[in-house]
This record gives sequence, structure tokens and C-alpha cells, in this order.
Amino acid sequence: MKALLFFVIVPLAGAFLIAIFRKRPNNFSDIIVNLAALSLTVLSLYCMKLVNSHKIIAYKIGGWLPPLGISLVLDGLSGLMLVIVNLVVFLVMIYALRYMQSYTDKWKFHALFMLMLAGMNGVILSSDLFNLYVFLELASICGYALVAFGTEAESLEASFKYLIMGAVASIFILLGIVLIYSYVSTLNMADISLALSDKPRGVLIGFVSVLFLAGFGLKAALVPFHSWLPDAHSSAPTPVSAVLSGVFIKTLGIYALARIFFNVLGVSKEILFALMVLGILSMVVGAFLAIAQNDIKRMFAYSSISQVGYIIFAFGIATPLAVLGGLFHLFNHAIFKSLLFLNAGAIEYSTGRRDLRKLGGLSNKLPVTGATSLLGSMSISGIPPLGGFWSKLIIIVASVQAGYIGFAVVAVLVSIVTLAYYLKFQAFAFFAPIDEALNKIKDIPATMKLSMVVLAGICVIAGLMLIPSFRPVLTGAADVLLSGVEYKYAFLSAIK
Repeated sequence: MKALLFFVIVPLAGAFLIAIFRKRPNNFSDIIVNLAALSLTVLSLYCMKLVNSHKIIAYKIGGWLPPLGISLVLDGLSGLMLVIVNLVVFLVMIYALRYMQSYTDKWKFHALFMLMLAGMNGVILSSDLFNLYVFLELASICGYALVAFGTEAESLEASFKYLIMGAVASIFILLGIVLIYSYVSTLNMADISLALSDKPRGVLIGFVSVLFLAGFGLKAALVPFHSWLPDAHSSAPTPVSAVLSGVFIKTLGIYALARIFFNVLGVSKEILFALMVLGILSMVVGAFLAIAQNDIKRMFAYSSISQVGYIIFAFGIATPLAVLGGLFHLFNHAIFKSLLFLNAGAIEYSTGRRDLRKLGGLSNKLPVTGATSLLGSMSISGIPPLGGFWSKLIIIVASVQAGYIGFAVVAVLVSIVTLAYYLKFQAFAFFAPIDEALNKIKDIPATMKLSMVVLAGICVIAGLMLIPSFRPVLTGAADVLLSGVEYKYAFLSAIK
């Protein structure tokens, strides 16, 4: 149980050591951050093994029982999220070994990254709303700083915009927490759920639900709360973009939203319908804005909005098959979107360009980048037998089974539009006639290739998560959400 503490302590200690020994050679911070990320990836995989055996594990910090004490909770859902977050961060840190050499004060980048990782892990493991909010703010503040790390005018403007929108989201979330505390006099999630079962659900709970939907919707960049994301993700250094799009918006937005609504407040028909509408709206708007882009990273940023829509739409359907499909797509999107942003960074690293109209012929010059980006593009577009195909298929089938045939048709059409703009990316960047100025470019370093190859490999084998041997990873996470507010009894039993 004490192992849960390390998900917060290790990155915090890493950030502290990097700051203390900042005058050491540049590779000192590289070593610290990669060792920390590797150890947490291994620990998260071990925690998944524990979840399979014990279902739910709770650790009381200082031995104090909630609601007076702080506790960390590991279950099927938080275990899956820990694996996704720490694996992606580890692979991105390997990629950043060479990519970030052109930036000054690299130790600040690594320290901020470690603090952001501590915040994301804390959000995943927190069992009370206030600590969730504290960790969310820690991760968010580091995110604002990392977006501006390049210190160019575009980066600073994007960071400021992100900060303002993020602050608004945080105010909504904090106000919701204050109001719910005033109503039930506790901040522990299980205790809140228990107290609400004995109290009438009046206007206050409805208002709190709206606040949380708007706050976490902003963090997840759902339409119409999405305006900050394209600027932030396209302006940040590529390792930051990969983590922001791959796991950050999912942890601070989707995970927190699902956890609070399904396991604490309970989902009403109105909330589920709102999630479906927001999901469909995000799908459509994100896809059609993406297809109009020529900047690679902006295209991928709008694509993230569209793909997040699939996940939220699946949670809105709320059937066992839909929730499983949503979680599977969350996993798949974390992998292939991180890969695609790393591909974009590799192209920019070699050519100094991101405009598709100024690229071409890179399949011969950057063969690993070309091959891995093709796999990532086809997976996100839902081409069989890659992982993205199976998660989208499950969501669409679940939608038809639930009677939402019109929404299912929209999901299929959006997937076709997704294929269209990723074919545009492939055609312009890799197969169009090469610009003469690009004839002398060099290939990317081996560490950058390694991260992309591993992520591409996961895209290929992701469908194996549906076979009986690995399916418990997804079904265990889905069961946590499907248990609804009854989850409180499992937590209270574990904490005692």
C-alpha cells in the first residue's frame, strides 16, 4: 500500500534534486528524469498486478481514517490511468534527450515536467476532492509554464490564453467543491456519496454538476470549451505537446470528470445526455477544423478535440460495452496521439518546418518517422487491425445497441473525415515531390526513433487488450465506473 506514495514522492524528489544540482552537467537532469519515469512505469505495471488480485487498495497517510485523514486509492480505473500516464511520460522523456538540447536551462524543463507528473499521479490517486484540486492545480501551473518554455511570442501568447482559460476552469471546480462541502460537510469522495444518499438532490447538486461539467470540460477541451487547446498544443515544445494531448487533458479532464460524476455525484439522464451531446459536438467540430489546417501540430491539436469527443460520447451512453470502448479509446488515443506529436517534432527537428505546403518527399529522408506516422495515422483513423479501429468499433456498436443510431452514423462519418485529413498529412509531408531545400536534411537521433518505434508497436498490438488474457485490464477499469455510487462501499471497506 505504501507504494502508492511513490507516485507522488518520486517525481517531487526528482524535481527537488534537479533544482538543487542544476549547475551539474546538462545530462544530470536527463538521468534523474528518465530514472524517475522508468521506475514509475515499472511500479504502475506492478500496481496493475495488485489490482487484479485485490480489486481495490487504499493507503491511509499517517494512519488517519477519512474524512479526517488523507488517503490514496488504487483500483482498476486509477491503475489503468497510472500505466498510461507514466508509460507515455517515460517514452517522451527518452525522446526529449536529444530534442531538448537546443533549449537553454533544460533543468527547468525537467523540473517542471516532474512536478507536472506528480500532479497528474496525485489527481489519479486522490480520494478526496480538495487534494484532487491541489494536485490538479500543481499540474496545471506546470502546464502553463511548459507551454511558454520556448519564450517566443507565439508560445507566450498561447500560455497566457491557456492560463486564463485554466484559471476559469479552476474557479468553477473550486466553487463546486466549496458548495458540496457546505452541503455534506466532508470532502472525501466516498463520504460525499454516502451523505448524498441520505439527502435530497435539490437545485444545489444540479448547480454543482454544471460547475464540474464546465470546469472539467475546459480541462478536457470539450467543445465549446476548447479554444485554448490548439494554440497551447501547437506552440509548446514537442515533448510538452505530446504529453498535454496524450495524457494531460485525459487525467485532469476526462478521468476527473468521469470519477466525480459516476462514483461520487451519480449520473442522471440529463448529465448523460449532456455528455453525449458534448461528445458528438466535439467530434464534429474538431474534425472539420482539423481538415482545414496546414500546420501539422495545429491539425493534431484539433484532432485531439475530435477524439476526446469519442471518449465522452461513450461515457454518455453509459452501457457496459460503451464504457469499455471509451476507456479503450482513451488508452489508444494516449498512444497514437503522443506518437503523432513526436512525429511532428521529428519533422520540425530535421526540416525546421511545420507547414504541410512546404514539405514533401520525407518518406525517403526520414524513413522511421514516415513508417511510424503512417501507423499512428491509420490507427487514429480507425483502420483495421490497429488499436483505434477496435475502440471506435466498440463505441459505434454500443451506440447502435443503445438505440442512438443517428449518433452512431455521425461517429462513422467523423472517422471518415479523420482519415481524410490524416491522408492529407501523409500525402503532403511524405509523398509529395520533395522541395530541393530538403535534399540535404539529416535523419533524427536514435533516441527519438526509439520512442516513436515503441509507441507505433503499441498501436499495432493494442487490439490484444481485447483477448481474454488482457481484457481484465479494461473490464476492471470499466467496472469501477459502472459500479456508480455503490463504489463508496468498496472504498470504505478497503480503507478500514
